[in-house]
Amino acid sequence: MTPDPAPLLNPRSVAVVGANDRPGSYADAVLRNLDRAGFEGPVWGVNPSRQRVHGRDCVPTLLDLPEPADAVVIAIPAAGVPATIEQAVRRGCGGAIVLSAGFGEVATGRELERELRDRATAGGLPVCGPNGNGVVAVRARAPMWGDSVQRLRPGRVALISQSGNLAVNAIGSLRGIDYHTIVSTGNQTVLDSSDWLEALAALEGVGSVAMFLESDGDGARLASALAVCAERSIGVAVLKVGASSEGGAAAAAHTGSLAGDQRVFRALVEEAGAAWARDPHELLELARVMAEPQARPTGLGGLAVLTCSGGDSALAADEAVGLDVPLPELATRTRERLRALLPDAATIANPLDYTAMIWGDTDLLSRIVRTVGEDEAIDQLLLLYDHPRDLSPESEADWAAVRAGLLDGAGKCQAATVVASTLPDLVDEDANREFAARGVPAVGGLATALACVRALRAGRGDPDRLRAIAAAAARAGREAVGDGPVVADLDAEAQWLSETDAKEALRAAAIRVPPGGEADTADECLAIADEVGWPVALKLSAPHVLHKSDAGGIVLGIEDETSLREAHARLRSLAGADAGRVLVERMEPPGLELIVSARSDAVVPALTLGMGGIWAESLADVSVVPLPADAARVMRALTSLRAAPLLAGGRGASGLDLDAVCALAVRLGELLLDGGHRLIELNPVVVRADGCVALDALIASG
Repeated sequence: MTPDPAPLLNPRSVAVVGANDRPGSYADAVLRNLDRAGFEGPVWGVNPSRQRVHGRDCVPTLLDLPEPADAVVIAIPAAGVPATIEQAVRRGCGGAIVLSAGFGEVATGRELERELRDRATAGGLPVCGPNGNGVVAVRARAPMWGDSVQRLRPGRVALISQSGNLAVNAIGSLRGIDYHTIVSTGNQTVLDSSDWLEALAALEGVGSVAMFLESDGDGARLASALAVCAERSIGVAVLKVGASSEGGAAAAAHTGSLAGDQRVFRALVEEAGAAWARDPHELLELARVMAEPQARPTGLGGLAVLTCSGGDSALAADEAVGLDVPLPELATRTRERLRALLPDAATIANPLDYTAMIWGDTDLLSRIVRTVGEDEAIDQLLLLYDHPRDLSPESEADWAAVRAGLLDGAGKCQAATVVASTLPDLVDEDANREFAARGVPAVGGLATALACVRALRAGRGDPDRLRAIAAAAARAGREAVGDGPVVADLDAEAQWLSETDAKEALRAAAIRVPPGGEADTADECLAIADEVGWPVALKLSAPHVLHKSDAGGIVLGIEDETSLREAHARLRSLAGADAGRVLVERMEPPGLELIVSARSDAVVPALTLGMGGIWAESLADVSVVPLPADAARVMRALTSLRAAPLLAGGRGASGLDLDAVCALAVRLGELLLDGGHRLIELNPVVVRADGCVALDALIASG
């Protein structure tokens, strides 16, 4: 069972192992931070060479503490850490934060990290780190942090970061975000980011969580944590760096390269209603807006953008279209009301350029904002507001008047409102807090703001669905080890089924495949062809022959006995052909070719659907659905493809039987999970108006 990190998130007492007053040391920084923040509980130093540090009592070891500490901060050389963890367990301490480095991030420290993990897990001790910056529990006034923390203003945004430097930069960034808790997870030896996410979701006052991740971690635990966030209406924003290994499947099938771990991870995040960030700036801004309940629109309308610049309005329109954010046309009544308020130079549209001619007119700005926000087609406002630095006193008054007008108008309508600058640095920390105090988040940068707007429009995750995904992931048995995802080379480890055996497994799962059979001799092939009907295809069927077309192991469109015997002789003459038999199948009529596959070796088991055949990797037009999947989810995935018009019978073609594809995909996912397989790839699946059939199949188990 994973230890509960709660004691580290709201500690009542702290012990600092390695306590000293040497400037620049981790222990010194922690003690100074606790003093500066006004931490109200007991703080003990632990150092056999000191009796007092920074005016606080020191004891030789954790076993000498007058009482168990809720949080033990360890800042000593790596070699002494496992024994210190053992002492924390024996003394009954709540948890440990290991700032020390020299563990699994270097070859010489891997055994130490294993020992640390074993002692902590045996004792049920939650550990943050090692090789991290620590925990800043803002509301508890407990910055247990290896760098200087100067400012602590409690807010609703929590941050979980595998990068200590990103967390340090977030604390120092002048963007007006007030944090609830900051966790630098380091090597994640005992607790990973998912454990912290679930623990933070249980705390009062958390409105959103920003996650900076470098590895997948445990997919089942992540899905479970996201379910808790969905239940508590806690927004989650994720920045996942480094396209993780695309899986052993990439070496043997199309699935790995089409839907590598990163794509499956993103599908899980989006299934949870969480936001996918493109960079650290966007991550923090997403968390800012998602923490504000009033910023989330009803979903019954679209976005209106208001600005004083024609250029900005055009940029906003382009960006909104690119992000598929709806910009409804304003109603006739709204346009008439605006015409009475706006200068003649203004063009009434959405986005709305109200011109700089009314800059600083608080009442007029308020009425314009309110008028647009009351339009029945609008449920969300994006108000552009740039705040240059070093404004003169008289200019400050104008900018204050603009802020007042924007806020007053937003407060008098029902539309959810976000304020944004056009450039990321045209923001002011005090102005941002003024907006936030009225429930209006302020975002730096137009492109980032529209990404935030889109995230706010996304639906909430379904907790029951997320728990089903977690159960499927746990069932698949994928576990996190160290910092990287567990993805083995399928070529080296998996047990591949011959195509004949793969097709039998598909038939047993009620997945349609061409009629046919396996044969040794040309006469046996001829008998099967006569039985199933001509023309036929001949294929080598052996576990080691995965890409038959590349190996020359397939002959299509055989229409007579002579051609069949020639094809059989050619296949049997191939190098290694004696290790396999020949599969004879009836040729299927042509149709649209799809790839439908399922894999269990990513962060969670997932389906992949897209354009198939020889174009699968070239087009890379796929959609990923975490398992388990029902027909409705598969249909949404299919219709989200760029090639969706072809599926609907575009360009004069008759409609295709997409219901049959959905049924096939659902059964394929069930076969993957029920059969304990690693990968099942059907490429192509030929779809016609009268159904679909899987022409080729790869199955890897083990």
